Amino acid sequence: VTNFGAGWHTDQSFLPRPAMATCLYALEVPESGGDTLFACMRDGYRSLSEGMRRTLAMLRTLNLSVAAQMSRRGQSSGTTFAAMRTQKAPIDEAAAEHPLVCRHPESGDPALYLGIHTQQFAGWTEAESRPLIDYLLAHLTRPENTCRVRWQTGTVAIWDNRSVLHNALNDYPGQRRRMHRITVAG
Repeated sequence: VTNFGAGWHTDQSFLPRPAMATCLYALEVPESGGDTLFACMRDGYRSLSEGMRRTLAMLRTLNLSVAAQMSRRGQSSGTTFAAMRTQKAPIDEAAAEHPLVCRHPESGDPALYLGIHTQQFAGWTEAESRPLIDYLLAHLTRPENTCRVRWQTGTVAIWDNRSVLHNALNDYPGQRRRMHRITVAG
C-alpha cells in the first residue's frame, strides 16, 4: 500500500503555479511511525560547489503529477495517486516548467526546486536528466539538510513549498494516519 505524500516533493510542482504553502493538522496518527521528513532546498543549494551552482543556474525542469507519470507509462494510477490530482488536471496534462534554481520571492535566497514530480530538464532527454536529478535529490535530502516531524494528534505543521521538500514516511503497516490539509495557492 502506498501512502499519500510519499516521496520527496513540494506540493503541486506539476502545476504552472505551484502551492505556496501547506498546513497539515493531525487528526489520527499511528501508534508509531508516520513521521514527515522535511529538507531545506536553500541549504542544499548553498552546500553545492560554485561550479555546480553555475552549471545548474540556467536549467529548467519539466514536472508531472504522479498520476500523469503512471498514465504515460501505461500504469493505472489507482485511487491513492488519483486523490493527489487537482480537479482540473487531466491525465494527459502538459508538464509544468520551472527554473531549477529559484529565488524565494520574499528573501531572495536561491534554492533548488525539484522532487518526485521532476521528470527531466527542458531540452534534455529523461535518460540524460535522471542521473543529475537523482544526485540533486540525494544531496538535498542528506541528514544535515533535513528535519523530522513526529506527529501526535493535534500537531499542526505549516511549511513553505518554495523552500522545503517533504516526504510522508510509510512505516506504519495496518495503522491509520489521517490529516486535514490546507494548501495555499502560489
